[in-house]
Amino acid sequence: MFKSKAICIALFAIVLPLAGQQTRRLELVSIESRTVDRTVSLPAELDPYLQAEIEARVPGYVERVLVDRGSDVKRGQLLVVLSAPELVAETAAAESALHQAEAEESQAEAQVAAVQSTYDRLQEASKTPGAVAGNELIQEEKQLDAAKSVVQSRKSVIRAAQDRLAAAKAMESYLRITAPFSGKITDRYVDRGVMVPAGGHLPLLKLQQITHLRLTVPVPESYVEHIVRGAPVSFHIAAQPGRIYSAKIARIASALDSQSRTMMVELDVFNKDGTLAPGMYPTVDWPVSSARPLLLVPSTSVVTTTERTFVITPVNGKAHWVNVRKGAVFGDQVAIRGNIKAGEKVIKRASDEIREGSPLL
Repeated sequence: MFKSKAICIALFAIVLPLAGQQTRRLELVSIESRTVDRTVSLPAELDPYLQAEIEARVPGYVERVLVDRGSDVKRGQLLVVLSAPELVAETAAAESALHQAEAEESQAEAQVAAVQSTYDRLQEASKTPGAVAGNELIQEEKQLDAAKSVVQSRKSVIRAAQDRLAAAKAMESYLRITAPFSGKITDRYVDRGVMVPAGGHLPLLKLQQITHLRLTVPVPESYVEHIVRGAPVSFHIAAQPGRIYSAKIARIASALDSQSRTMMVELDVFNKDGTLAPGMYPTVDWPVSSARPLLLVPSTSVVTTTERTFVITPVNGKAHWVNVRKGAVFGDQVAIRGNIKAGEKVIKRASDEIREGSPLL
């Protein structure tokens, strides 16, 4: 009684795989080889081409703010004027020191001229034997050399005073804060009378260049090989339904983000009519085209497990697992790479239940 039950169970277990294999033998497709062109929708973000938070380089009180949020400014335009009396005093002191050094140099040069005149007279007189003692001429020559050394010393003092004055004027010039580039003031953080420290603790203004924008697109790894510098790309924004904008690929990161497995690509966008703004999230119609023919199979033909990715081919009536790498997806097909070629047959609906070496009737 028990033996007959065991035999029945064993026979039932064998019949199921055979029935499954018979249905699978009709699901073979050929690997295609062709070039493909299409677009995929990718999220992106618009950023200013140039952006800066304007900060004070020297501490001082805000005396005037000449711009406000929304102001268009040109490079070099005066934005903020600070007040710092101690810097003005340092400049005045440096100027005074320079004038003093110049006066001392003039005095030293006058002394050289006087000694030079005396020395010249003695030297002329020494041509007459016995008119001038030899020791007297030597002493006058030494005095001339000393006077010339004083002049050189005074010149060094003047150069140092000039450097100190230039530094003081440079520091004082920092009280007049100008625009580093042309753009639009998008934020204002201070008002008149505010004490601002140096070193970025309190930004004064935010300046952005919005006529020229950066469109940053995180391109998935499978589409990286299709990036072409200079290629035109179209995009659209929710704020302008139905309108298509254009940009060109300008900068490629050439490295993948380790977490998102995407490569950052920047496109140049010229915002001539001002309809675009930094911070917008456009949708990009990213072109995906193959420079060479790709091997394409149905997406259902590729099996991915924790250990490997493979397709199944029939070899002498048995299943053979071939390791492949998945590429871009094109509708219901996917590009693959591996030890396989165009025209070979693969199972259309594969799974890891079809074991390596199992018969395909």
